[in-house]
Amino acid sequence: MTKLRINYFLLIMIGFGFVGADLYGQGKGTFGSYDAASVKTKGDWLVDPISQKSAIYTNAHGQLVLSNGLISRVFDIEKAGATVGIENLMTGEQLLRSIQPEALLEIDGHILPVGGLEGQPIHNYLLEEWIEGMEARPIAFKLQKYESGPTQARFDWMKRREWMPKDLPWPAPGKRMVFTYRGTEEMIQALAAQAISDDARHVLFVDEFKGDHSSWKIFASEGDERNSFINEGKAGEIMALANQSVYAEIESPRQAEVWMATLFAGTDQAASWGIGMALVTQSGQVLKANLRASDRKIGGYDGNQEQYHGDFDPGKELSLRAERTAEGLRISYAEEGKDFRLLDSFSLDPEEAIISFRVGKMDAKGGFSDYSEPGPQGRSRVSKVSVLGPVNSSQEGQQSLAYLKALEVKVYYEIYDGIPLMSKWIELVNQSGHPITVNSFKSEILALVEEESAVDAKVEWIKPNITVETDYRFGGMSDDNLYSSSISWNTDPSYETQVNYGLQTPALLEAYPKIGPNKTLQTGDTLRSFRTWELMHDSWDRERKALATKRMYRSQAPWVTENPIMMHVRQADDVSVKKAIDQCAEVGFEMVIMTFGSGFEIENDSPENIERMKALADYAHTKGIALGGYSLLASRSISPKEDVIMPEGQEPRFGHSPCLESEWGINYFEKLYQFYQKTGQDILEHDGSYPGDVCASHDHPGHSGLEDSQWNQYQRIQEFYEWSRSKGIFLNVPDHYFMAGSNKTGMGYRETNWSLPRAQQEIIERQNIYDGTWSKTPSMGWMFVPLVEYHGGGKEATIEPLKDHLSHYEQRLANLFGAGVQACFRGPQLYDGPQTKSVVKKWVDFYKQHREVLDADIVHIRRPDGRDYDGLLHVNPHGKEKGMVFLYNPLDRPIEKEITIDLYYTGIKDNVRLKDNRNAEVELALDRDYQISLPINIPAHSQQWFVLESLD
Repeated sequence: MTKLRINYFLLIMIGFGFVGADLYGQGKGTFGSYDAASVKTKGDWLVDPISQKSAIYTNAHGQLVLSNGLISRVFDIEKAGATVGIENLMTGEQLLRSIQPEALLEIDGHILPVGGLEGQPIHNYLLEEWIEGMEARPIAFKLQKYESGPTQARFDWMKRREWMPKDLPWPAPGKRMVFTYRGTEEMIQALAAQAISDDARHVLFVDEFKGDHSSWKIFASEGDERNSFINEGKAGEIMALANQSVYAEIESPRQAEVWMATLFAGTDQAASWGIGMALVTQSGQVLKANLRASDRKIGGYDGNQEQYHGDFDPGKELSLRAERTAEGLRISYAEEGKDFRLLDSFSLDPEEAIISFRVGKMDAKGGFSDYSEPGPQGRSRVSKVSVLGPVNSSQEGQQSLAYLKALEVKVYYEIYDGIPLMSKWIELVNQSGHPITVNSFKSEILALVEEESAVDAKVEWIKPNITVETDYRFGGMSDDNLYSSSISWNTDPSYETQVNYGLQTPALLEAYPKIGPNKTLQTGDTLRSFRTWELMHDSWDRERKALATKRMYRSQAPWVTENPIMMHVRQADDVSVKKAIDQCAEVGFEMVIMTFGSGFEIENDSPENIERMKALADYAHTKGIALGGYSLLASRSISPKEDVIMPEGQEPRFGHSPCLESEWGINYFEKLYQFYQKTGQDILEHDGSYPGDVCASHDHPGHSGLEDSQWNQYQRIQEFYEWSRSKGIFLNVPDHYFMAGSNKTGMGYRETNWSLPRAQQEIIERQNIYDGTWSKTPSMGWMFVPLVEYHGGGKEATIEPLKDHLSHYEQRLANLFGAGVQACFRGPQLYDGPQTKSVVKKWVDFYKQHREVLDADIVHIRRPDGRDYDGLLHVNPHGKEKGMVFLYNPLDRPIEKEITIDLYYTGIKDNVRLKDNRNAEVELALDRDYQISLPINIPAHSQQWFVLESLD
């Protein structure tokens, strides 16, 4: 165990603003003493001003604690570097139940943990005395030093203050810690001894079932005439009824230490009789592991009872591996032969010899019998069997692995002032002197206390009360598309004492790209992972969790508060665009977008087009209007050469898509850079943004094959979005790219609904806003107002001529501006006469007058249903206008009643003044639940709103 010397010193990292030291000279004495009770923040962070700042402490056990008074993360630094505690100070909960590595790297096929400790007796909970007895993983990168300092900006952001309700800091203030790990001689020795790839072992037996199979003894049930281990002349291909036995057996070599089988479940629908492998001991004990295709689990039989583990994909080959150790037998599994994970450990007497090796479909106990219900017929396959002996001399293996000692892994953590939020990411620096390939990585591994404990299998599990976010997500506007790109709630194979019988509790939070990155690093190169954010909640209340999540986006992607009022002009010719610019300037709109189908051509890099676009931008800027246009990226085909080549059986998400790393894709982004640099335009509406399609081409210049195609394509678009932020270019992107730099996405609507009668559109629009603002701030989502016919519907669905449908037009303006939500007003004009112009300007002026509170968070009052009032409460506890109640009446008669409004999140404690849109004022006292009984009087087909100010 690494011991700390007494002579502490500080190393000032000039230019980076960091204080740090190597592990043998830590300045722990410079940090304050940690006591959770005294550090804990007083007050409600969603309402009250929080004075407590993020800081680093030392606790009574000599551990480092990164805390902001709301949450804490605790690190043991004396052994190998490990997270040993995550505390929710708001609730008093300890969230960590088990110590895991800080990261996991697959480098040149070697699986290498970063930090972490091993030896925890059980994994239900974690005691401090257990930590003292645990040791560093021999095979892991070891902690060398740590540094601390303020948070750093992920990239530059040119703020557009004219579109923001108030200025926000960038980066979000807080503290950063960086832990640096390096490979060691112990790691090299352990890796050589472990021989994860088994290359260093003596090969005792191999059969790929391509030729002679006479060494096997075949057992096939007579329950069906088709039951066979050799189907249509192909050895290893099993045709059998689901619950009947068909397997082959060989005598196991005396020196055998590892037994492996590569299997494919195919169409077999068995469970306990599923294809697998088994070892038979001299005393007759049978140890078995098999694929249970019927429930996508892996079964294990230890000679006494059958258990179910892990998940697997029946559409892929799965390798099972059994290794004899001093303690018994370790069973592991891997999809497509790589990244073996521990499945189970079986007890086995060291003196007990293994005499037979079986592969195929056996009964539940690894023997030869049939179940009473035979089940359907299916075809499965054993494609390879290996039996390996002891490890060869490891000297040569150690020399070949020595370069791993020259790799440096940096693990970054940030915690932010006044919000229960942390982020984490890693960097790998290649200092080895030759290229390495990073096949895969896991940048966060947290074994958290399960939120739900269930004995039986479940379809939907309640996960721990944490919102997770990353800046590596794609595939649409959905809040949870990160689960297909970068985050998983996985089962924990080490958690053998959980309640769930099949060990299927999803209590292991892991962050990793689902494909790749398979990135080659030359000497001096660095691979940086994506960031993972973890927001801890103090309640299961839907509104409170939603408010916390939206606060996270304001903190970590503050550009989402840029909320310009925008028009989509239908034609991109000079006359149409200038008319739109002039009208916008007249009524107070702030942005013109040359919409889809307008004739705007961002890929046209001819001098004539560039010059015309620059002239239009210059004209717009003289009027105080931002200008830009629409570009479609995915959901179109360029050519067979440039399009993504999908694996067999898969289709691009949008039907077609070019590869961003093809020659066309690289040129496309270069044209975007050049367009904005030369024209000075201000906005890109980027439709069909990269949806996560992979590409199996080996001819595209930006990637080498399938495994690195997703990672490289995402990097291409992320770098452009981050560059756009640095130039103040507004990004409308109908995908969840906020953390990568986009400003706004769709609030959530169905375009064909704009072909419905106008009266129905009004209610549906408010429903879309009500529903969309559970997960988005008002400024994060755009709505859509087609002023001309769109998707059909004829005159009954169309707003043009505007002056003929002015009451409906005004209602749409009230719906949107009253919610603080901007829409794409799509048409040739915003107004068609003085009265129409007056109405538009009225609502624009209203929005700008109350911009801060309207762009603030929304508390939901009543969802629109067309049967009574509906409404929203804007809450702004740190502003002069503490809130705004905005109510709508969809009925043909006035609504006059008293309604209860909860004002807790406005920050008002005792008394409130409400002033409505008719300048009527009322002063009310809040009850002990922060509620008021508010008299309302809303005219038919109209609205009423109240501005709230505190009288305290």
